[in-house]
Amino acid sequence: MGYTDQRFDVNLSILFTELPLLERPAAAAAAGFTAVELWWPWIDTPTPGPSELDDLRKALRNSGTRLVGLNFYAGRLPGPDRGALSVPGEESDRFRANIDVAAEFAASVGCKALNALYGNRVEGVDPAVQDELALENLVTAARAADRVGAILLIETLNEPESPLYPLVSAPAAIEVVDKVNAATGLGNAKFLLDVYHLSMNGEDVAAVIDAYAAKTGHVQIADNPGRGAPGTGSLPLEELLDRLNKAGYDGWIGLEYKAGDRPSARSFDWLPESARSAR
Repeated sequence: MGYTDQRFDVNLSILFTELPLLERPAAAAAAGFTAVELWWPWIDTPTPGPSELDDLRKALRNSGTRLVGLNFYAGRLPGPDRGALSVPGEESDRFRANIDVAAEFAASVGCKALNALYGNRVEGVDPAVQDELALENLVTAARAADRVGAILLIETLNEPESPLYPLVSAPAAIEVVDKVNAATGLGNAKFLLDVYHLSMNGEDVAAVIDAYAAKTGHVQIADNPGRGAPGTGSLPLEELLDRLNKAGYDGWIGLEYKAGDRPSARSFDWLPESARSAR
């Protein structure tokens, strides 16, 4: 099987960042890709003006790229924040203000997956209080996603890089997925299986795939160590993606790795050009 049997998209929040945001979709298209994803690109505001939303919409349309994944507002990414929805006060307020904005933008460009980063633990706040707030906000986000025909993604991060983030194992994320689905009855909450984060946590990625492929709504990859392109580390990424395929996952594989000290366009040598366009 191999890489030619997968559907790949490029995360424009970690690749092509040497370019302004509105030039990145065209750069991805020039590299042969037809699908992209993004962290919430306006880190300073959960509610950008109509002109900013329209400019990104046009950049996607003019480049011929499809947005297949979008994060809800999650604070400063990259940076110390790891989400806002479980952080009491201003940050959770900002997340709630973003829900309909993000869902409506996703609908306008045909994006069917919205990722909600859980948020860091906050000193002096009972974790149970944060978890209650998180479930409330995730239920609201799941319902908004459902209204536009999208799924809600719940992601595991890794403890070495995100020590205050509570979802640092696949079972922890799956528990939240199940709670959201039980609360809404919609069944549209899914697991975002990030191979890099799982491996950084020391999890058996193959076992995670076997256990949770049916609950997986999106996959992201980077090699480990280094979070570089496939082949720069020691992860058997091709074998793991084959395993996902055999387990029944046929969704998008997001390229969420660092290009290193070379232009992003030169970081795709591992992937045949024929495999870069969605089929």
